[in-house]
Amino acid sequence: MAHTHESIIRDLRANRYSPLYFLQGEETFFIDQVLQFIEKHALPEEEKGFNQVSFYGKDSDLKTIVSQARRFPMMASRQVVLVKEAQDLADWKDESSLKILLSYLENPLESTVLVFAYKRKSMPKSTKVIKAIDKKGVVLTTKKMYDNKLPDWIKAQVQAKNFAITDRAAYMIAEYVGVDLERVSNELSKMLLNFKGEEKLIDEQAVSSFIGVSKEYNPFELQKALAFRDLMKANRIINFFGNNPKDYPVIPLISILFNFFSKLLLIHHADDKSDAALSKKLGLHVFILKEYRLAAQNYSLKKVVACIRYLKEADLRSKGIDCPKLSEKDILRELVFKLMH
Repeated sequence: MAHTHESIIRDLRANRYSPLYFLQGEETFFIDQVLQFIEKHALPEEEKGFNQVSFYGKDSDLKTIVSQARRFPMMASRQVVLVKEAQDLADWKDESSLKILLSYLENPLESTVLVFAYKRKSMPKSTKVIKAIDKKGVVLTTKKMYDNKLPDWIKAQVQAKNFAITDRAAYMIAEYVGVDLERVSNELSKMLLNFKGEEKLIDEQAVSSFIGVSKEYNPFELQKALAFRDLMKANRIINFFGNNPKDYPVIPLISILFNFFSKLLLIHHADDKSDAALSKKLGLHVFILKEYRLAAQNYSLKKVVACIRYLKEADLRSKGIDCPKLSEKDILRELVFKLMH
């Protein structure tokens, strides 16, 4: 049975605990959410001293973990055994250790909640361990979130806290923070602490004020100015960047713009230019796709190829490779001139 971290936490909130959990995959945020909920709520505080044990993969072994799992709780209805960083266990490939583990997994104690947090990688469904746990417990396999899914995830997180957020504000956060769900969640939590009374809508101004993304001077506004071929705005932004090189270093800016023009190249070469197809191909939310469509109209295929070449040249200049090193402000000025002419 396929499980999501939402469905698992929903069951946990209803006090429906399984004897086995195997939490694995690339997206560690979801793994941590489930692990932390169990760690915090499976037992009342007064029972944790004798009945909740945490192991760390690099410092433990499967035999010790199974031995602990086989114990009965002391003056409590259950015991909790947490195996953190389980991917670091040295004996996953040791036949004798696996035999001991599989023996337990096939007949786990109902009074034990055994949780493996196996991060940044996954065991195949066909392995004996996963098959055994799937029969008696819960297997969660997480995947990295796609860029185009992040704004909707941000909106859902905000709505779960009884707030609302504009599409543009969600996109600003997604672009500024990136697909680091732990960091996004922390930024949202800090931002919401600043709202009082009846204020319930997060807009671009709130993001600018509380997360530190300037509403007017940020890489995404530069990208937008380029898309609309707004030379005056683009020059105003790069002058600001040039005067604040510590806050806006040139190499990450070039990387963002390279990614932008690379997507325009994909649009020009795409056979299916429907919103659904382009959103999937480019990894973009449909909300922002119209901006890229307009940019593709403003930049011919020939011009896009030239822009990518200019960006590569600017990257070399910024590193002083095969050319005299210019100031970051001069590099940006020259780059924007070439991109828009």
